[in-house]
Amino acid sequence: MTRTTAVGFDRVTKGYGDVRAVDGLTLALHPGETVALLGPNGAGKSTTLDLLLGLRRPDAGTVHVFGGEPREAVVAGRVGAMLQSGGLMDEVTVAELVRLGCALHPRAYPAADVLARAGLTKIADRRVDKLSGGQAQRVRFALATAGDSDLIVLDEPTTGMDVTARQAFWATMREQADQGRTVLFATHYLEEADAIADRVLVLHRGRLLADGTAAEIKARAGTRRISFDLDGGPDGSPDGSTDASPDGGRNGTVDEATLRALPHLTALDVSGRTVRIQSADADATVYALYGLGLYPRNLEVAGLGLEQAFVALTAAEEAKQP
Repeated sequence: MTRTTAVGFDRVTKGYGDVRAVDGLTLALHPGETVALLGPNGAGKSTTLDLLLGLRRPDAGTVHVFGGEPREAVVAGRVGAMLQSGGLMDEVTVAELVRLGCALHPRAYPAADVLARAGLTKIADRRVDKLSGGQAQRVRFALATAGDSDLIVLDEPTTGMDVTARQAFWATMREQADQGRTVLFATHYLEEADAIADRVLVLHRGRLLADGTAAEIKARAGTRRISFDLDGGPDGSPDGSTDASPDGGRNGTVDEATLRALPHLTALDVSGRTVRIQSADADATVYALYGLGLYPRNLEVAGLGLEQAFVALTAAEEAKQP
């Protein structure tokens, strides 16, 4: 059975002068998915969202939202958006602005419900230009969810929010997805993408570098984290010395050059006597570590978090560029 497509990009390209912000992008989003859009600065995230919302037109390829033109879906109220660049009206109260947003939406919710969902009821009478950054973000969220939209697009939605507000925000987004809506969000908080998203898209130089679950993205990075402590001198710094330990092992410190020579090493960080390594073959690296005559304490070997996997993937791709 063919899955229904909420959003479709087919070989989409968009450039600005000599810069190709989106380069042959093809992807499909489906109803009920919560999708994180990741990428370093300049990867094309904002342009991709602009194309999806009909704010820009592609130079080549096609963008469809619910089978039609993006602007048609927006006008019909099927798309709600919360953008970083979205300004808010001054000299009106929160309640007045939200009521206006509801009045303009073809499938509006009651304004009181929208205010409550965004956690704005207690500050409904406050002027918009008197809000904190996090409160202003919640107003943008209220406007994005003022009606029964099928697709919600969020650009850095929790910037400026405190931990409690962020948790409440994502609980609401989970409810939206559980009701069959598609939620697409771009974020620099990779722990949010790891915890919230059903699917992660990684853009790099306008191209789709990776597409999968957070677990699949982490596995694709192909490296694991190794951390341990080494006993050293009084200052705990790697000084090249080693000391025999009572159990016959070798406790001590080594200089960074020795550690960098370990096989399959992809990253190294030495902080005092604590060593953190990323390795493409953790078993071989740990075996070689013991071969140096060292006895690492508090040894831990684990998979990469999404943030480390993201950095590893984009760094590897960047290394391929001329």
